[in-house]
Amino acid sequence: MVHGGWGGETLRRWGEDPSLLMVLQASRKAGTRGKVAATKQAQRGSSNVFSMFEQAQIQEFKEAFSCIDQNRDGIICKADLRETYSQLGKVSVPEEELDAMLQEGKGPINFTVFLTLFGEKLNGTDPEEAILSAFRMFDPSGKGVVNKEEFKQLLLTQADKFSPAEVEQMFALTPMDLAGNIDYKSLCYIITHGDEKEE
Repeated sequence: MVHGGWGGETLRRWGEDPSLLMVLQASRKAGTRGKVAATKQAQRGSSNVFSMFEQAQIQEFKEAFSCIDQNRDGIICKADLRETYSQLGKVSVPEEELDAMLQEGKGPINFTVFLTLFGEKLNGTDPEEAILSAFRMFDPSGKGVVNKEEFKQLLLTQADKFSPAEVEQMFALTPMDLAGNIDYKSLCYIITHGDEKEE
């Protein structure tokens, strides 16, 4: 899911650029492993961003931050972003795009702000009703299920294409009815509230 902010428009821009995607691989991995921790964090209600992640995940974010903080001053600035893009082979990044990335931090982007920007987006999800509405587009009869094979084809061929391994991983956690269709109401609950089996 794509969200606003660094995890949204900016992360979407970075994610569409294969060279920048390499810089963020550690962050993506950290976000995936942090879902259970984030759910527990939300239940505790603490505002400390560091408590959202395990120590290994924080280290992965530090490595990504260090790759971007080219001048090693502890703050990501426009020159850092421009140099990061340049090293990855993209030399003509519009000023507006760089400015938009920096404005997401609402001030200097140090490591804590960086972690907060990514943490909020990597661990957040769309509201349950928005996800249900999206699935209803594939369920014109209103039965609460979508055909697994048709949905698999969409995931493999449309928009942000999934790899076959990613599809299989998703289906391993996806509730199915007896006919092998996806029970999307249960899936939406898992997406927004977590899978009890994970804990």
